Amino acid sequence: MIFCVEDDSGIRALMLYALAAAGYEAKGFGDGKELQAALQTVTPQLIMLDIMLPGDDGLALLKKLRSNEATAAIPVIMATAKGAEYDKVIGLDMGADDYLCKPFGMTEMVARVRAVLRRSGPQERPALLQMGGLTLDTAGHTVTVQGERVQLTLKEYELLKNFLQRPGTVFTRGQLLNDVWGESYLGETRTVDVHIGTLRSKLGPCGSYIETVRGVGYRWEAPL
Repeated sequence: MIFCVEDDSGIRALMLYALAAAGYEAKGFGDGKELQAALQTVTPQLIMLDIMLPGDDGLALLKKLRSNEATAAIPVIMATAKGAEYDKVIGLDMGADDYLCKPFGMTEMVARVRAVLRRSGPQERPALLQMGGLTLDTAGHTVTVQGERVQLTLKEYELLKNFLQRPGTVFTRGQLLNDVWGESYLGETRTVDVHIGTLRSKLGPCGSYIETVRGVGYRWEAPL
């Protein structure tokens, strides 16, 4: 869950739409009071926090978040006015994890959200990823389906590992390109579709666990 605190309802709606399209669950709030009320019942993975807000501004809210043990570890991305260098410095000094300069594009926003969540997530992952009759051994770099070894290319292996590390997450094609091929890759998203097709084929009965989410991308859904 991602919280977006933005008093402009139009911008807030656009942020929520972009995050949902990228596979994230998100909620929006118009001010700090709404945020604080929501934090009583839900602990988000990340908070997008505008500096210019009615009542307590973003910096005051950031200070409260960092001084409260229950919210101190939640990653925060601050939104600052273009050229507001002082706000950026103060925000980072107070514990913000990243910042965006207004006006910002939704693609940049989603990329920064992904990057912050990656940095703030657990660094140690299990060596064996098992689900639905499939086992991926990250230490041995091997994949088995119902006990039978499956030979995958490097990109197919990385795609599968991405899915198994975050089952149920909807990945856009652009997100998979960035995660597997790197942000500098200039190829088309069709590359992802081709590799997904060959991966499904090689995984046999487990290939159906890679679901197509129409208009968005792909996700891994399999029985435990």
